Amino acid sequence: MIGLAYPEISPVIFSIGPVAIRWYSMAYLAGILLGWWLVARRVTKYNIPLTSKNLEDIAFYITLGIILGGRVGYVLFYNAQQYWQHPLELFAIWHGGMSFHGGAIGVVVACWLVCRYLKFPFLKLTDLVAPVVPIGLFLGRLANFANDELWGRVTDVSWAVRFPNGGYLPRHPSQLYEACLEGIGLFILLNCLWRVRYVREHSGLISAAFLLGYSVARMIVEQFREPDAQIGFLWQGITMGQLLSAPFLILGIYLAVRPFIAKKKKA
Repeated sequence: MIGLAYPEISPVIFSIGPVAIRWYSMAYLAGILLGWWLVARRVTKYNIPLTSKNLEDIAFYITLGIILGGRVGYVLFYNAQQYWQHPLELFAIWHGGMSFHGGAIGVVVACWLVCRYLKFPFLKLTDLVAPVVPIGLFLGRLANFANDELWGRVTDVSWAVRFPNGGYLPRHPSQLYEACLEGIGLFILLNCLWRVRYVREHSGLISAAFLLGYSVARMIVEQFREPDAQIGFLWQGITMGQLLSAPFLILGIYLAVRPFIAKKKKA
């Protein structure tokens, strides 16, 4: 039979009485904690004027932005009709349903609010946060694989996986593609760029690299990922993920050329 057998991973890591610790929630928690730790190290190493209390505030606001933005984004972008009919389901986050694009918007709003409070430059903070975001993306996509969800389209490639929830048909393991591109690849790119003094000292360039890198990676992987059943293809084979990535791509281009436009105006 074509395709590799799915390894039958339980979505629950372990249970303590009625409380179940799941891969998805652990991915969020580990991503936030590892990101916080890496940002704190970078703040100390590069003498960035942020205290440990400031970092706690930033982590708190960003965590709220991820959860609220991710959930509201999923409702608005992917399943508005269902939640309009059952509005209380909006709060049932244990049933799943989070949107990266919504979470990203939530993080941007959180960064803007905390920057106003701390009187810290907005783009300097997003440049500081952007290189650690791929950690959460990597862990989140592995959790999607463990949960047997968001699998790819049917294929005959030798590494196809037969997901139980995918009808045991051989499918692209698109979660792993995303983990490699949006997680490992983007992490390496952004953290290499951080080491370049010119890039680090021009606010917005690292944020631009994140937006460009993520958008391109997501648009590529969407070619292998099964569209959401409740939406399907929008038109001409375009998916919701690709459509939502387009504004991120445009914003990334703007942030990338912004320092050069400003420099030309001064000349």
